[in-house]
Amino acid sequence: MAWFKRKDKGIQTPTEEKKDTPKGLWYKTPSGKVIDTEELKKNLYVSPEDGYHVRIGSKEYFELFFDNNEFKELDAKLTAKDPLKFEDTKKYPERLKDAQKKTGLKDAVRTAVGKSMGKDIVIASMDFAFIGGSMGSVVGEKIARAIDYSIKNELPFLMVSKSGGARMMEASLSLMQLVKTSAKLAQLADAKIPYISLCTDPTTGGTTASFAMLGDINIAEPNALIAFAGPRVVKDTTGKELPEGFQRSEFVLEHGFLDGIYERKKLKQQVNLYIDLIQNQPIRA
Repeated sequence: MAWFKRKDKGIQTPTEEKKDTPKGLWYKTPSGKVIDTEELKKNLYVSPEDGYHVRIGSKEYFELFFDNNEFKELDAKLTAKDPLKFEDTKKYPERLKDAQKKTGLKDAVRTAVGKSMGKDIVIASMDFAFIGGSMGSVVGEKIARAIDYSIKNELPFLMVSKSGGARMMEASLSLMQLVKTSAKLAQLADAKIPYISLCTDPTTGGTTASFAMLGDINIAEPNALIAFAGPRVVKDTTGKELPEGFQRSEFVLEHGFLDGIYERKKLKQQVNLYIDLIQNQPIRA
């Protein structure tokens, strides 16, 4: 006989008292590993089961790099316009408003200054959640202004790239940002101020063709997609089968385009180590 027997037929709980299963309690990695989201957060959004680095945004990178998550955001209110009056499935201003409402961000990059391991640093970090981290006029302008701040105050500059490439809704105006940011980085180099470039998943298109690969030191997170055109486009264009792991950070490192790959928990110490070595300063513990 069953140990449990329902006395009353049917569901007796009133609708207003029903409870939904909370969402987001578990995260499943591409390899099939399942991990509690709270544990994932404590582990800097890296799966302890297989080392998979979950995509994170500027909020999490600022928490990672800035001491006690204390910083001053630069040009926080800068927003995009629509000079080309672009429209596809929806008007560009509408797409911007939707992205801003969904993400709580003004555009696809945030810039800030604060202390990291006790010394001031300027950081620009991209957000893939905002229209695929696409690089438009605001992204280029905020990065340029952050570099200007670094030059004026003689502070090291860290760029955290995470982008699908140029923003098609701004056409040639978006492509101009490649030139502008590259020119500003040349000025940073002339001022002999360290520039560390961190490529995260994904770093593609115009971002890779400009500031992401111009660092004094270029590093990446494990298994990050780093490319100009995506693997599918390259395969369709060349008509050839691509090597396993093609365009992943390990493959890119092996072929000489990166200086190192570091797990997320080691990034803060490693970036500051590079800065100390470049500036010929005592190494911070």
